[in-house]
Amino acid sequence: MKTNLNDVWDDVLEILKKELDEHSFSTWVNTAKPLAYHDGTLVILTLNDFSRDWLETRFSTLIRSYLEYKHNKNFTLRFVTPNSKENIFFPKGEETQPQLNPKYTFDSFVVGSNNRLAHAAALAVAEAPSKSYNPLFIYGGVGLGKTHLLHAIGHHVMESKDGYKVVYVSSETFTNELINSIKDDQTVEFRNKYRRVDVLLVDDIQFLAGKERTQEEFFHTFNTLHEADKQIIISSDRTPKEIPTLEDRLRSRFEWGLIADIQKPDLETREAILRKKAQLENMQLPDEVILFIASNIKSNIRELEGALLRVVAYGNLNQKQIDLELTKEALKEILAGDYNKNLTIPAIQKVVARYYNLKVEDFKSRRRTKNVAFPRQVAMYLSRELTEASLPNIGQEFGGRDHTTVIYACDKIKNCIDNDAQTEEAVNKITEVLKSS
Repeated sequence: MKTNLNDVWDDVLEILKKELDEHSFSTWVNTAKPLAYHDGTLVILTLNDFSRDWLETRFSTLIRSYLEYKHNKNFTLRFVTPNSKENIFFPKGEETQPQLNPKYTFDSFVVGSNNRLAHAAALAVAEAPSKSYNPLFIYGGVGLGKTHLLHAIGHHVMESKDGYKVVYVSSETFTNELINSIKDDQTVEFRNKYRRVDVLLVDDIQFLAGKERTQEEFFHTFNTLHEADKQIIISSDRTPKEIPTLEDRLRSRFEWGLIADIQKPDLETREAILRKKAQLENMQLPDEVILFIASNIKSNIRELEGALLRVVAYGNLNQKQIDLELTKEALKEILAGDYNKNLTIPAIQKVVARYYNLKVEDFKSRRRTKNVAFPRQVAMYLSRELTEASLPNIGQEFGGRDHTTVIYACDKIKNCIDNDAQTEEAVNKITEVLKSS
């Protein structure tokens, strides 16, 4: 069945209504319009630069993943403003440029103590592909700059290396394309796309976990490129050793080159990130506003920049000058919801145990019966989601269990939340209790 613009936009509205409250949906989504759709590329017209950045930063991955799931094909999103509409075009032919975010360059990347090694390694492979670290494996939490570095490498290579072919892909898209190529008897074309490149950038490799056929295909793709002295860059939210159900032969290959991590930015780096963002967007903000946002939004860069855009949009919509008082007003809902910074693992264990009519000691015991094991996994998942504790620390709090046990528990509960309404309801209720405590 042919996909049209209205069908695709209806799906976008459907997923965003589930993610946003009524006020946010009205402010950010109702002001956006579907502008054009062609062969998997959806162009979304936003009200201004602030709306564009807010939607693109927070929801582009969610929207694209949902559309690919719903329509069983690959999607590309482009967010534009009225001033940039004239630049809209759809590339023709099979040889198209990789879908790289023009804002994700080395110039716009803020270097701090939290990411210095990853940045230096990324720059090294961009300047001399396959000569420094191959593969380069970058890992870190959500929204800390992994994708930014991958895109920056792609931009640098394309600008400085004539004739180099660069391909950027998420592991999810790689899997979807593989499935479609098998279904449509186009595996040769699929392999040519990913094995006849000079630089392959693969984002979120952890999603290959458990996908045996995809791991098999990526294993041979990796070997083909590495043997041909082509550069491979991979990102993940965890180290190769911490990716569950990843084949050992892939795990060992990921460790052949350099493994570089990105940590959460410190206060000085967060301030620098906000100043860089304000500079790029031509925003004039008082120092006290920058300091307030940097001091209160500590989770990741994505949330940090999102808070900045929220403040600026709030000022524009209310036609008020941006000062400290307005900033506090604009962010009061976000800061009020930042309850997890004071949560501890013992507090989570206590609430979960009470919900399932168990004792905290049961979580630390070696009992593996379902009535204990599943609540224990819920408590591990919430400890991972609502605290800043490391995986080994969480395992230690649950009777000295290994960090891989925690990873398995978190992945299992996350899958149950997505597919089982009863689990989703239970986790939501427990979270509400923790929020109000």
